[in-house]
Amino acid sequence: MQIDVVNNKNEKVGAIHVRDEVFGGRVNAGLIWESVVHQNASERQGTHMTKTRGLVSGTGKKPWRQKGTGRAQVGEARNPLWRKGGTVFGPVPRSYDYALPKKVERGALRAALSARLQDGSLVVVESLNQSEVKTKTALETLTRLGVTGKAVLIDVTLDGNFAKSVRNLPGINAVPSSRLTARDVINARRVIATKGALEKLQEALA
Repeated sequence: MQIDVVNNKNEKVGAIHVRDEVFGGRVNAGLIWESVVHQNASERQGTHMTKTRGLVSGTGKKPWRQKGTGRAQVGEARNPLWRKGGTVFGPVPRSYDYALPKKVERGALRAALSARLQDGSLVVVESLNQSEVKTKTALETLTRLGVTGKAVLIDVTLDGNFAKSVRNLPGINAVPSSRLTARDVINARRVIATKGALEKLQEALA
Protein backbone atom coordinates (compact mmCIF):
# COMPACT_ATOMS: atom_id res chain seq x y z
CA MET A 1 0.00 0.00 0.00
CA GLN A 2 1.29 3.46 -0.93
CA ILE A 3 0.62 6.67 1.00
CA ASP A 4 1.36 10.11 -0.41
CA VAL A 5 3.98 12.23 1.35
CA VAL A 6 3.34 15.98 1.37
CA ASN A 7 5.28 19.04 2.48
CA ASN A 8 4.17 21.76 4.88
CA LYS A 9 2.16 23.37 2.07
CA ASN A 10 0.21 20.13 1.52
CA GLU A 11 1.89 19.55 -1.86
CA LYS A 12 2.74 15.99 -2.83
CA VAL A 13 6.48 15.38 -2.85
CA GLY A 14 6.66 11.59 -2.82
CA ALA A 15 5.18 8.39 -1.45
CA ILE A 16 5.88 5.82 1.23
CA HIS A 17 5.12 2.12 1.25
CA VAL A 18 3.28 0.86 4.33
CA ARG A 19 3.03 -2.77 5.33
CA ASP A 20 -0.29 -4.53 5.15
CA GLU A 21 0.38 -6.37 8.42
CA VAL A 22 0.55 -3.02 10.21
CA PHE A 23 -1.97 -0.82 8.40
CA GLY A 24 -4.07 -3.25 6.41
CA GLY A 25 -5.50 -5.46 9.13
CA ARG A 26 -8.94 -5.57 10.66
CA VAL A 27 -9.66 -2.81 13.16
CA ASN A 28 -9.92 -4.59 16.50
CA ALA A 29 -12.03 -2.23 18.60
CA GLY A 30 -11.67 -4.49 21.64
CA LEU A 31 -7.89 -4.02 21.77
CA ILE A 32 -8.25 -0.26 21.45
CA TRP A 33 -10.74 -0.24 24.33
CA GLU A 34 -8.40 -2.26 26.57
CA SER A 35 -5.48 0.07 25.84
CA VAL A 36 -7.51 3.24 26.48
CA VAL A 37 -8.95 1.90 29.75
CA HIS A 38 -5.46 0.89 30.89
CA GLN A 39 -3.98 4.32 30.15
CA ASN A 40 -6.87 6.11 31.84
CA ALA A 41 -6.50 3.90 34.92
CA SER A 42 -2.74 4.47 35.14
CA GLU A 43 -3.29 8.25 35.21
CA ARG A 44 -5.81 8.22 38.07
CA GLN A 45 -4.45 9.93 41.17
CA GLY A 46 -5.93 7.49 43.66
CA THR A 47 -5.59 9.96 46.57
CA HIS A 48 -9.09 9.39 47.98
CA MET A 49 -9.31 8.42 51.64
CA THR A 50 -11.77 8.14 54.51
CA LYS A 51 -10.96 7.94 58.21
CA THR A 52 -11.15 4.62 60.02
CA ARG A 53 -11.99 4.33 63.72
CA GLY A 54 -8.31 4.65 64.48
CA LEU A 55 -8.04 8.00 62.68
CA VAL A 56 -11.24 9.72 63.82
CA SER A 57 -10.68 12.28 66.56
CA GLY A 58 -12.30 11.51 69.90
CA THR A 59 -11.77 9.67 73.13
CA GLY A 60 -11.10 5.98 73.35
CA LYS A 61 -12.72 5.76 76.77
CA LYS A 62 -15.64 3.38 77.25
CA PRO A 63 -18.77 5.61 77.50
CA TRP A 64 -20.45 3.46 80.22
CA ARG A 65 -19.95 0.18 81.95
CA GLN A 66 -20.53 -3.03 80.03
CA LYS A 67 -23.54 -4.35 81.94
CA GLY A 68 -26.32 -3.15 84.15
CA THR A 69 -27.33 0.06 82.43
CA GLY A 70 -29.94 -1.39 80.09
CA ARG A 71 -28.21 0.24 77.13
CA ALA A 72 -26.39 -1.38 74.24
CA GLN A 73 -22.83 -2.45 74.85
CA VAL A 74 -20.28 -0.07 73.31
CA GLY A 75 -16.52 0.22 73.58
CA GLU A 76 -15.77 3.76 72.37
CA ALA A 77 -17.36 6.80 70.79
CA ARG A 78 -15.35 6.35 67.58
CA ASN A 79 -16.97 3.05 66.61
CA PRO A 80 -18.48 2.95 63.08
CA LEU A 81 -22.06 2.49 64.33
CA TRP A 82 -22.12 5.90 65.94
CA ARG A 83 -22.53 9.30 64.30
CA LYS A 84 -19.11 10.82 63.49
CA GLY A 85 -17.54 7.42 63.93
CA GLY A 86 -14.99 5.81 61.66
CA THR A 87 -15.73 4.37 58.21
CA VAL A 88 -15.60 0.61 57.66
CA PHE A 89 -13.68 -0.55 54.56
CA GLY A 90 -13.55 2.97 53.12
CA PRO A 91 -11.29 3.96 50.21
CA VAL A 92 -7.58 4.39 50.89
CA PRO A 93 -4.83 5.86 48.68
CA ARG A 94 -3.80 3.35 46.03
CA SER A 95 -2.63 3.03 42.45
CA TYR A 96 -5.14 2.02 39.79
CA ASP A 97 -2.40 0.97 37.36
CA TYR A 98 -2.18 -2.63 36.26
CA ALA A 99 -0.07 -4.69 33.89
CA LEU A 100 -1.18 -4.93 30.26
CA PRO A 101 0.66 -7.26 27.85
CA LYS A 102 2.89 -5.48 25.35
CA LYS A 103 1.26 -7.44 22.53
CA VAL A 104 -2.08 -5.90 23.45
CA GLU A 105 -0.57 -2.39 23.42
CA ARG A 106 1.05 -2.93 20.03
CA GLY A 107 -2.11 -4.52 18.62
CA ALA A 108 -4.21 -1.60 19.86
CA LEU A 109 -1.86 0.94 18.26
CA ARG A 110 -1.93 -1.00 14.98
CA ALA A 111 -5.73 -1.05 15.06
CA ALA A 112 -5.97 2.68 15.84
CA LEU A 113 -3.57 3.63 13.03
CA SER A 114 -5.43 1.34 10.61
CA ALA A 115 -8.73 3.00 11.54
CA ARG A 116 -7.33 6.47 10.88
CA LEU A 117 -5.79 5.36 7.57
CA GLN A 118 -9.04 3.78 6.41
CA ASP A 119 -11.13 6.89 7.14
CA GLY A 120 -8.60 9.16 5.44
CA SER A 121 -7.48 11.00 8.57
CA LEU A 122 -3.78 10.02 8.37
CA VAL A 123 -1.46 12.55 6.70
CA VAL A 124 2.24 11.89 6.11
CA VAL A 125 4.52 14.93 5.87
CA GLU A 126 8.20 15.35 5.11
CA SER A 127 8.98 17.07 8.40
CA LEU A 128 7.46 19.08 11.23
CA ASN A 129 10.22 21.63 11.66
CA GLN A 130 10.03 25.38 12.14
CA SER A 131 12.75 28.04 12.05
CA GLU A 132 11.27 30.09 14.90
CA VAL A 133 8.83 29.78 17.79
CA LYS A 134 5.65 31.28 16.38
CA THR A 135 2.17 29.92 17.03
CA LYS A 136 0.65 31.76 14.06
CA THR A 137 3.03 30.06 11.61
CA ALA A 138 2.36 26.62 13.13
CA LEU A 139 -1.39 27.19 12.98
CA GLU A 140 -1.18 28.13 9.29
CA THR A 141 0.78 24.94 8.60
CA LEU A 142 -1.76 22.78 10.40
CA THR A 143 -4.65 24.48 8.60
CA ARG A 144 -3.06 23.69 5.22
CA LEU A 145 -2.74 20.06 6.34
CA GLY A 146 -6.46 19.86 7.05
CA VAL A 147 -6.42 20.15 10.85
CA THR A 148 -9.73 21.61 12.05
CA GLY A 149 -10.16 20.05 15.51
CA LYS A 150 -8.26 17.63 17.68
CA ALA A 151 -5.03 16.37 16.12
CA VAL A 152 -1.95 14.38 17.11
CA LEU A 153 1.43 15.32 15.64
CA ILE A 154 3.98 12.49 15.50
CA ASP A 155 7.71 12.79 14.89
CA VAL A 156 10.74 10.67 15.73
CA THR A 157 12.16 13.53 17.82
CA LEU A 158 10.02 16.62 18.30
CA ASP A 159 11.43 19.83 16.88
CA GLY A 160 11.77 22.27 19.76
CA ASN A 161 10.51 25.33 17.90
CA PHE A 162 7.50 23.55 16.44
CA ALA A 163 6.60 21.82 19.71
CA LYS A 164 6.66 25.14 21.59
CA SER A 165 4.59 26.78 18.85
CA VAL A 166 1.73 24.28 19.10
CA ARG A 167 1.64 23.64 22.84
CA ASN A 168 -0.90 26.44 23.44
CA LEU A 169 -3.22 25.34 20.63
CA PRO A 170 -6.30 23.60 22.07
CA GLY A 171 -6.73 19.98 21.02
CA ILE A 172 -3.23 19.68 19.50
CA ASN A 173 -1.03 16.95 20.96
CA ALA A 174 2.59 16.56 19.82
CA VAL A 175 4.24 13.25 20.79
CA PRO A 176 7.37 11.34 19.73
CA SER A 177 6.74 8.08 17.89
CA SER A 178 8.27 6.04 20.73
CA ARG A 179 5.60 7.28 23.19
CA LEU A 180 2.57 7.15 20.90
CA THR A 181 -0.44 5.26 22.30
CA ALA A 182 -3.73 4.07 20.86
CA ARG A 183 -5.58 6.68 22.94
CA ASP A 184 -3.54 9.49 21.35
CA VAL A 185 -4.51 8.28 17.87
CA ILE A 186 -8.16 7.42 18.46
CA ASN A 187 -8.81 10.67 20.36
CA ALA A 188 -7.68 12.78 17.37
CA ARG A 189 -9.69 13.66 14.28
CA ARG A 190 -6.46 14.15 12.31
CA VAL A 191 -3.17 12.26 12.58
CA ILE A 192 -0.13 14.08 11.18
CA ALA A 193 2.99 11.91 11.06
CA THR A 194 6.40 12.54 9.54
CA LYS A 195 7.83 10.04 7.09
CA GLY A 196 10.56 9.07 9.55
CA ALA A 197 8.06 8.56 12.39
CA LEU A 198 5.89 6.32 10.23
CA GLU A 199 8.91 4.19 9.32
CA LYS A 200 9.83 3.85 12.99
CA LEU A 201 6.26 2.85 13.87
CA GLN A 202 6.26 0.21 11.16
CA GLU A 203 9.48 -1.29 12.52
CA ALA A 204 8.09 -1.37 16.06
CA LEU A 205 4.65 -2.72 15.17
CA ALA A 206 5.49 -5.24 12.44
